[in-house]
Order: sequence, then structure tokens, then C-alpha cells
Amino acid sequence: VQLQASGGGLVQAGDSLRLSCAASGHSFIFNRYVMGWFRQAPGKEREFVAVVGWLGGATEYADSVKGRFTISRDNGKNRVYLQMNSLKPEDTAVYYCAADLTPYRLGRVAHDYDFWGQGTLVTVSS
Repeated sequence: VQLQASGGGLVQAGDSLRLSCAASGHSFIFNRYVMGWFRQAPGKEREFVAVVGWLGGATEYADSVKGRFTISRDNGKNRVYLQMNSLKPEDTAVYYCAADLTPYRLGRVAHDYDFWGQGTLVTVSS
């Protein structure tokens, strides 16, 4: 399974960004994977941001992004998205998408996930 994250960049506080993660692989069935977004700021551990279930109806968010970020998925395009609004300098991090084959688990810890993308850098200036 390959996960390719994109959409990061340099923005100002209050701006918006939309991250995208494209999934592919031999015999890969995208709609059988729970998809999550994590982030890692310099000098900090990787932390949970958001997760979406197989069909997109079930979602969970970290308290720090709730109400500002929205996770969604398009199973027809094998993609998961993270819409980030009202960005703050503390949102600066490398953002990673991840895939979890365990059904019905909306994991919030990194070791719940089986596959990871390479990350995309988001920098928010004040």
C-alpha cells in the first residue's frame, strides 16, 4: 500500500489549506481501511489529528483541531482529505496520512495504523 500526501505549504494565521492523501497498491481495497491524519511538529512526538471510518460517516478529532479541521474521504477516488480552516501557528507540522485495516476502530494512536504516507509540511506564520 502506498500513501501519497500533498497540499502542504506556507500560509498565514487564519488561512485555510486542504491536504489530500492518495492511496494505491496491488489488491488494495481503499474502502476497507480506516484513514487517519497525524502531525509531528519539530521536537515533538507524532500526534493524532483526525480519523474517518470506512464509509466516511464516522469521524473523530483531536480537541486542538475540533471545529476547525474536517476529515473526509472519496472512496471512488481512493483519497482522504483534511480541510484545515482558521490555521494557527501551533498547527505548523509535518502532516501524515495513515491507513488502518482493523475494522470499526477509529484509532488515535500511531501504532494502530498499518501504513503511512511520507508527510507534507504545513507552516503557519503569525
